[in-house]
Amino acid sequence: MRKKNIITLKKMAFELGLSISTVSRALNNHIDISDETRERVKAYANKVKYAPNLFAKGFRSQKSNIIGVIIPDIEHQFTSTLLRGILSTAELSGYKVIICESFNNERKQAELLETMSQFGVDGVLLSLTKKTQNVEEILEMTQHIPLILFDRISNKVPCTQIIIDDEDAAFKAVEHLITIGKKRIAILKETDSSNVSERRFQGYLRALKTYNLEVDESIILSSEDLSIEEGERLTTVLLSLQNKPDGIFTIIDEAGIGAIMQLKKNKVKIPKEIAVVGFSNSRFSTIIKPSLSSIDQPGNRIGEVAVKYLIEEINTENEVSHKTIEIKTNLIIRKSSFNPLKSK
Repeated sequence: MRKKNIITLKKMAFELGLSISTVSRALNNHIDISDETRERVKAYANKVKYAPNLFAKGFRSQKSNIIGVIIPDIEHQFTSTLLRGILSTAELSGYKVIICESFNNERKQAELLETMSQFGVDGVLLSLTKKTQNVEEILEMTQHIPLILFDRISNKVPCTQIIIDDEDAAFKAVEHLITIGKKRIAILKETDSSNVSERRFQGYLRALKTYNLEVDESIILSSEDLSIEEGERLTTVLLSLQNKPDGIFTIIDEAGIGAIMQLKKNKVKIPKEIAVVGFSNSRFSTIIKPSLSSIDQPGNRIGEVAVKYLIEEINTENEVSHKTIEIKTNLIIRKSSFNPLKSK
């Protein structure tokens, strides 16, 4: 195998007849280097396609200008909007981003944290696995480099955390169903091990309590891993009840789409007989017929804010004051719960 011809500062300095330090300073726009030398060095670097070794640079400066991002599921549409916000904001701030997927595996998550440390990243953005219980590795990481939790968080980790107000958002969704006349509202949620699901469930309960509606355990259904298929299956359970619900709130859009599909299979009129509201405002919410009402989860904004606070912590030399930042949401009303006023 032919050995790669790697262009180094040393090689460029030899070809240009300059010292290594002069070439390095020219590439970094140092004020001691003349415009003529700077332009000559950069022109040659472009010609030979020189690419700086970021890790070596970080070793020398104790700063890599690289942010590590660990997410549980890269295929989820909400994750893609998060990453767009993270990538665009990081780039504008002069940072590169390393993205890794934990596959909702706690052991994998711990391994990735160690890898990020070995790569010498300046800070880490972490969205926890659904069932994160052991936070020792995370606590250890916070002792060495800045770490911010986003989306899926834990009150066991003393760090800045960026989330949406899940409880308030769920309250809005259920309140909407109540205001269009629904009185028996089911919820499709994840098992209690999910922090996000639990916050949304609390919003559901608060809405029922606020409007003096009964909490009926028979229409509170949980699944280990909500999906379109699980939404269909759980809706089948609801339709088998003698006293069926007249509204369904699902904590993710996929389950809401599954609910609509199953209701249509059973000739249930949506929203007249049963209305449906989902959560996250995915692109699929507008494709399904009738279109799915949903909480707009601003992933882009969450990503932007997470990067902003992480960079602040990276650049501060003072003790950091940890915060919980809650990003507000909106309810997008579509045909699955739209109840137009009757003409007079």
